[in-house]
Amino acid sequence: MSYCKAIPSMKPHDQVLHLVYHDQHYGFPIQDDNELFARLVLEINQAGLSWTTILKKQSHFQRAYHQFDIPTVAAYKQKDINRLLNDEGIIRNRLKIRAAIENAQTILLLQKEYGSFKNWIDAHHPLPKESWVKLFKKTFYFTGGEIVNEFLMSTGYLPGAHEKNCPIYHKVLQQSPAWKTK
Repeated sequence: MSYCKAIPSMKPHDQVLHLVYHDQHYGFPIQDDNELFARLVLEINQAGLSWTTILKKQSHFQRAYHQFDIPTVAAYKQKDINRLLNDEGIIRNRLKIRAAIENAQTILLLQKEYGSFKNWIDAHHPLPKESWVKLFKKTFYFTGGEIVNEFLMSTGYLPGAHEKNCPIYHKVLQQSPAWKTK
């Protein structure tokens, strides 16, 4: 197991979920706007819950939110909200569902102005965490300090996803994360 920190109290299946996420996704730069949006939605849905819960439901989220296709989610109507509120495979929280829809609409506006969601993030990088939090709170719905921190760390904009002695740390560095390049 290549965790930065072992989590011995987890069930074996949960350890595998975390291991795959840790070794293949956490801290690696993301280029695609839909993937960035997916990570933001998952981080928002994690608020108040364990990351294990989100990892277990990740494929359900992908299906329920149309593979996190930004224009599709931005166009959701009340029937879509009702569908999501009744979907046992995801977190059925009205505020978090609203956040996905409103944030997709915001990202569409950012794409028009900056060319992409990623370009918008890049245009503001580097910022200290506190400034990122203020910017995200001003721009997006349902984003607080922990959500913003984890979103930016997990997508390579803030350091801290892996310790230097973690083998994945060096794999992340090979991908030139934003926190290392500026």
